[in-house]
Amino acid sequence: MFGWLRKHAAVRPIPDALWDAMLARHRFLAVRPPAQLKRLRELAAQFLASKEFHGANGLEITDAVGFAIAAQAVLPVLNLGLAWYDDFVGIVVHPDEVLARRTVTDDSGIVHQYDEVLAGEAMEGGPVMLSWHDVDGAGASADEGYNVVIHEFVHKIDMRDGAPDGCPPLPSREARREWLAVMQGEYDGFREKVIIAQRFGGEPPWLDAYAAEGIDEFFAVACEAYFVNRSRFEAEFPALVALFDSFFDGPARHVPLSGAAAS
Repeated sequence: MFGWLRKHAAVRPIPDALWDAMLARHRFLAVRPPAQLKRLRELAAQFLASKEFHGANGLEITDAVGFAIAAQAVLPVLNLGLAWYDDFVGIVVHPDEVLARRTVTDDSGIVHQYDEVLAGEAMEGGPVMLSWHDVDGAGASADEGYNVVIHEFVHKIDMRDGAPDGCPPLPSREARREWLAVMQGEYDGFREKVIIAQRFGGEPPWLDAYAAEGIDEFFAVACEAYFVNRSRFEAEFPALVALFDSFFDGPARHVPLSGAAAS
């Protein structure tokens, strides 16, 4: 291994062979302009030097595993910068999906337990968990707008100002109100389509129905599609394309991360 996969390792350039192999497997990255690809390569190397990777259930963290995750993880912060990921260190990678036992208490005080199958999970102030099976299939699943790495790392961005609520830290209360007004409207429309499809046999929406679970999940799922299949996403959600452009490649990237976000 190249010594990347431990915290505070020296930043080392991505070898050409790994870089070329990654681009061949991930067309949604390969089609980006040369300047973006250069930036992506540099940020991926920095990301690898700053995080700790842990393989679970016998999975070996190879250079190829670490780089595949890094290249996709830094895509949302290509213009924002890696400081948006400085609140955690660990990345835990399982061979496949994980069965998690959940406990929730309803409004009546009754405790419910259930099992949830996870391809990934982002914990506030804690590590990111990923299924390597899903990560490894990112090139093929891009047509469906699916990408587990981007999903979980967008949750991390969303949580920079507290619990995930579908709105990343923004420079003012007005900006936050405007963001949530667009997001809520798009989320409500999408959720209605999912309900019609599931209950009345209507046409299923293109975006993963899991996005209807809450506005925070809608934000993360929408960002997956925005980054890996922009043309289809733009046809489905033009208002969100403009909104996301304004954040991921606009003035919002200058929001100071050390201060409290506007509310």
